[in-house]
Amino acid sequence: MASQDGEPPTPGEHAPRVLVLDDDPGVLLSVCRVLERGGCDVTRQEDADRAEELLLAGAVDVAVLDVMLPTISGIDLLRRVKAARPRVAVVMMTASNSVQTAVEAVRAGAFDYLTKPFDSLENILLTVRRAFEHQRLIDDNAALTKMLEAKEGMEDLVGQSTKMREVFQLIDAVGPTPATVLIRGESGTGKELVARAIHRRSDRVRAPFLAVNCSALAESVLESELFGHVKGAFTGAMTNRKGLFEAAHGGTVFLDEIGDISPQTQVRLLRVLQEGEVKPIGSNQSITVDVRVLAATNANLEAAMRAKKFREDLYYRLNVVTAAIPPLRERPDDIMLLALHFLRRHGARMKRNVQGFSEEARQALLTHDWPGNVRELENAVARGVVMCTGPEIQVSHLPPGIGGAVAASDVEAQSLAHLPYAQAKKTALVAFERSYLKAKLAGSGGNISKAAREAGVDRSNFKRLLREYGVGEGGDGTPDEEAGA
Repeated sequence: MASQDGEPPTPGEHAPRVLVLDDDPGVLLSVCRVLERGGCDVTRQEDADRAEELLLAGAVDVAVLDVMLPTISGIDLLRRVKAARPRVAVVMMTASNSVQTAVEAVRAGAFDYLTKPFDSLENILLTVRRAFEHQRLIDDNAALTKMLEAKEGMEDLVGQSTKMREVFQLIDAVGPTPATVLIRGESGTGKELVARAIHRRSDRVRAPFLAVNCSALAESVLESELFGHVKGAFTGAMTNRKGLFEAAHGGTVFLDEIGDISPQTQVRLLRVLQEGEVKPIGSNQSITVDVRVLAATNANLEAAMRAKKFREDLYYRLNVVTAAIPPLRERPDDIMLLALHFLRRHGARMKRNVQGFSEEARQALLTHDWPGNVRELENAVARGVVMCTGPEIQVSHLPPGIGGAVAASDVEAQSLAHLPYAQAKKTALVAFERSYLKAKLAGSGGNISKAAREAGVDRSNFKRLLREYGVGEGGDGTPDEEAGA
């Protein structure tokens, strides 16, 4: 039996600890046996008072309670347990088919209820597992929420991994200084967010922060954008125009994709960094500017220098401090934290009350390699919010290619090596179950009833599993109803 002291550890780090209470020894034995075979740590009780002591001591994850007990109503016990230990998930058992009893149990806080005699003992195990995972998701979301609230002023920069903590430390260290910073990282890692965080920690915070993507503009347009021009400097220059450096006087200019600027623009930029002066296009007069320059690139500037495509003196002027932003695949601990952050943002924007992610959706997010990094993750979550019609985003709500095509052969040990053992094992199990369901459904010619019988699972639970794993051809992620099933 599990120890009774203190609050239970977070579900998901251990086998489900289940307490079963029923005054019928035969029912009690049958239920406990199927749960034990399913890997649960089971405590059996016929005495309601002793069961309540164990539940209130906090040593239980899921309680399976009979509604009709000799000394107390199961519904009353449910209310007392949920009032004192809301983290305990409760499943009720009843010999009554009364809708009123079921509604009363759910209103009192029950996760689900089972009707005796049971259609299938395996259904008990499935229900307990669902209750355990549901509570684990609630706990995980609560923990992630606390982390999001403790971002300590990093605004939209979200992370708890060691690599991101190092980035945060660098931002705090370099922010108050006048140093030029070269921010390096793959596309979609959040380089501009890092630049903005550095600006907000500087004494220039009340002055402008102006950004430009150097690769998005033609050379002549970029030079005009950066340095400005005077009237008549070129066709279409009808008036004088300030450039970003002059407009940002006293503040910060962020040059994204700095590796793509032309040799001529490199010379002009070097003058700004060395002399603090800009000369608008078409003008003979220099203008003094006080601007901090932050630059970013995903290019290999060292190789560009060796190929004489990027000036060495400019490189060293820009690269006083380097901030290396890790790709998302190297910070898996941050994936769900970011996912919840984006879920809140897009849920509020789209006025959708989506509370979290199903276990299968979580595993799909955690095992995807995210070539588009944080930007791709945000897009995936935004799509999930749009497609979701319930409280949780399912695998079928995510973009194609994220989780939907995972098979057992895809989850080899090498691809899971970055995860803790328990999480890697769970991920492999999810992939196996999805592949099993696909194969079973295909083997039955799409007949759900036949597939369920062959799997030894009742039809309603088989359909629920198909929905949860996004298996099938119907519009809601489940197979189309088979004729005559």
